[in-house]
Amino acid sequence: MLETAQPPARPPEPWLWPPHVLRPGDLTCVALERLLDLSDAMKADPTGWRDALPGRSLACFYDPPTTGETVALGAAADRLGMLPMVLPRAELEVGSGEPLADIARTYSAVAAALVADAIPHRTLQTVAAASTVPVLNARSDEQRPCQALADLFTLRERFGGLAGVAVAFVGNARDGIVHSLIEAGAVAAMDVRIACPADHGPEPFILSGAEIFAELHGGRVTVTDNPREAVSGADAVYTTGWARFGVPPPPPRLYAYQVHPGLMNLARPHAVFMHTLPARRGEEVSPHVIDGRRSVVWRQAANRVPVLQALIYALVRATEGAPA
Repeated sequence: MLETAQPPARPPEPWLWPPHVLRPGDLTCVALERLLDLSDAMKADPTGWRDALPGRSLACFYDPPTTGETVALGAAADRLGMLPMVLPRAELEVGSGEPLADIARTYSAVAAALVADAIPHRTLQTVAAASTVPVLNARSDEQRPCQALADLFTLRERFGGLAGVAVAFVGNARDGIVHSLIEAGAVAAMDVRIACPADHGPEPFILSGAEIFAELHGGRVTVTDNPREAVSGADAVYTTGWARFGVPPPPPRLYAYQVHPGLMNLARPHAVFMHTLPARRGEEVSPHVIDGRRSVVWRQAANRVPVLQALIYALVRATEGAPA
């Protein structure tokens, strides 16, 4: 007779976890490390957590649904025994006729957690302030924490640790993934380098906050307009699509920041290439790079599942006041 597998690891006490994760900086360095440990345990035993959160619902606000996020969240919820409810994001947008705080409380009454994609960050903050269950930011105009946390998990798998690992982002840095990457990397004591045109850099207030995190934890965040300088000696080279949220294609000068084999060769011999997907080959990245032997983009995509699974599990159990 088959026995139900028991969870092989437990998150720490409820007090360690924040009520919501809207940005990587919501996690302390200790919580970040425990989250990655838990993600590792869940990846190693995908079916061992089916009884972790049985009978609970996960409200997922997407409109339109994005393939990567929808698949990852559905898989993560299923592995925890949860029911994912896909809802239009308009349900969480101001102007629907009902006060936003009331909407948040209504969904809090029926779902164990709320996950939102492509919702304005200010709206998410209002929702989180009123919600009595965890709110997870899959992607907003300011941050993309779930992706960045999965990226750190991918790098830790590859290099065995994160402290001192140098990751160079090249391209349009006025993007949620860059904001989350510099924040998460700073908390993890990494060396995060950004190469971008001056008018495509990170938002100054987010960059300033990341620099403070880096100083506290022993990491480093630098910004330059020289991609060769950023990539030289890096352990990972990262980029993302130049066009986002329906914005027209970027100006031709961004092609100077395309990740091509010549640029990758400036990184360390063991360096990997990373991308959020979807990619536009021939724009932000050469097909020889993204489809080459150094690319870990598909591992990044797969690692979203255990990281989301661990994050949902830890926050829900912490909200319930129970050590998981």
